Amino acid sequence: MSTYTEVAVNGPLMRGLALDKNLIQNNATFVREAKTEAIYRMWAIKGEYPSMQRVRTGGTWFNVEIWSLPKANLIEVLNLEAAGLTLGKVVLENGGQVLGILGENYLTQQQEDISQFHGWRNYIQQKSKN
Repeated sequence: MSTYTEVAVNGPLMRGLALDKNLIQNNATFVREAKTEAIYRMWAIKGEYPSMQRVRTGGTWFNVEIWSLPKANLIEVLNLEAAGLTLGKVVLENGGQVLGILGENYLTQQQEDISQFHGWRNYIQQKSKN
């Protein structure tokens, strides 16, 4: 049995962003970029981080990063995340599933839906232009 697991991240944990150190300090290594299946929506929570949620209708795909993380460090990384972010299964465009950081429903209430950007990195790049 492997001592590592793959985790999909979609916000400040991504390479070069504010919280990638939370992965690196926990011995995670970047594996690849990927896209989700078109069954999610994403909201910007106070403009600081995303909340991606699976939806029944009106979903789209998102760019995510897949990281390999020691299973023993998974809880530590999750504990460093904002309240309301949780661990769940993320379906990738190829039909595969990996663990990923998702948001609870209450986070998205009265927050900006940023699904049209297909990912956090695109959203923050657009936001910095304005």
